[in-house]
Amino acid sequence: MAVASPAAPAQVLLQPAYLLHRRPYRDTSLLLECFTRDYGRIGLVARGGRGRLAGVLQPFTPLLLSWSGGGDLKTLTLAEPDGYADPLRGVALAAGFYLNELLLRGCARLDSHPPVYAAYARALAALHGPVVEPVLRRFERDLLAGLGYGLLLEHAADGAAIASDGRYHYRPEHGAVPAADGDLSGAALLALQHDTLDDPAHWPALKRLLRSQLRWHFGDRPLKSRALYHAIAGPASGEPKHP
Repeated sequence: MAVASPAAPAQVLLQPAYLLHRRPYRDTSLLLECFTRDYGRIGLVARGGRGRLAGVLQPFTPLLLSWSGGGDLKTLTLAEPDGYADPLRGVALAAGFYLNELLLRGCARLDSHPPVYAAYARALAALHGPVVEPVLRRFERDLLAGLGYGLLLEHAADGAAIASDGRYHYRPEHGAVPAADGDLSGAALLALQHDTLDDPAHWPALKRLLRSQLRWHFGDRPLKSRALYHAIAGPASGEPKHP
C-alpha cells in the first residue's frame, strides 16, 4: 500500500534509485522515469544527459540521484552509481524490462512504496540466478501486496484453511473459492503464500493467477515487455508463448 511520501523538498540529495525508462528530450537531454526508495516513481529531466551521464543512467543499476525543482517533472542535478551490478542478459534482461513496465503501469508518481522498492531490488539480484519464473511470480505477488492489492492466500472464501489437496477458482473480490473443477490447486496457492516456488508444476497456474490479478488492477492494455520476453525465452520458458 502506498505510504505518504516525504514532503517534496525543493532539493533532494543522493536518493537511492533505479532507472525504469529513458527517452531523448530536445537536443541533448533525456526524460527519465525513476523508482526511488523514499519518493516512489519520479519524472526527471537530465539536461545534457545524452553526453556525460549516458553511461551512468542505465537500467537495473543501483543509483544515487539528486534533483531540484517543483511540479511533476524535476531537474536531475547529479547521478552516480551506488555500487556495482552485473548486467542482465538474455531472458533475465527481458524479465527485468517486464519488472520495470509493471512499476511504470502500477505506481503513480510520488507515491512512496518502500516494500515494493525492496522487492524490486531483491528481484533484480535474483534474476542472475538460473531460473527466472519464480522470480517473476514473487515480484508480481509482492508488487500487488505493496500496492494494497495483496492476494488472500491463508484462507478460502468460505473461511476454511486452504487445503493442499483442494481445487479452487480465484475471484478478485472474494479470494480462493473451492471448486471441484478449479484451475488452481491448494498446493500451488500455499507455495505462493510460503514462498516455496521451486516446483515447476505450480508455475503455469500461478502465472495465470497473478497475471489475471494484474489485469484486474492495472488494466488489460498489453505490456510490450512480455512480447520481448517470450521472443527470447520461447519454448525454453516451459510455458505457452502467449500467456
